[in-house]
Amino acid sequence: MKKKIFISVGLFLLMVVGVLAYLNNRNRTLSPPGEVSTELGELVVSVDYSRPSVRGRLIFGEEDEGALQPYGEYWRLGANEATQIKFSKNVTLGEEVVEAGTYAIYAIPGKESFNIFLNSDNNNWGYSEPDHTTDVVSIYVPHERTLKSTEQFTIQLNPVSESKIEMICLFSNTKFTIPIESI
Repeated sequence: MKKKIFISVGLFLLMVVGVLAYLNNRNRTLSPPGEVSTELGELVVSVDYSRPSVRGRLIFGEEDEGALQPYGEYWRLGANEATQIKFSKNVTLGEEVVEAGTYAIYAIPGKESFNIFLNSDNNNWGYSEPDHTTDVVSIYVPHERTLKSTEQFTIQLNPVSESKIEMICLFSNTKFTIPIESI
């Protein structure tokens, strides 16, 4: 009798592990990992994120329009785990000083601009909205509508001067730029 129970428990655990592995792989294939990095003198900026696809859906807009990411609601700036940004030295985002380190970066999209946040707790799964008491920076950046749609969420890091990098985010017909400056 003990042997049957042991075998049953073992088979159940094996099945659970298999289902979890399948779901994890499925999420990774729908929103594969992305990484971008650039150097500007002594400053190294890198971003680790996941890249969801449009797949015919309305991405940004009003909730009653069926938008995947409604205006005014938390977005992890990608999919799966929280998007992380790392600075090798102190920088400014907009006018806000940010110390060197690794942060979760997320956004709250709006009709006219995106509110961008850096959060010191970078160990959260991205689905859950972070604790805002651990936000270290909050800036607003305007967004624009693009003529060409970007099917898969893309982040680019483009040096634009000896001290400034633009973090360009493209998804569907939306583009916004986060200014990063070495100090």
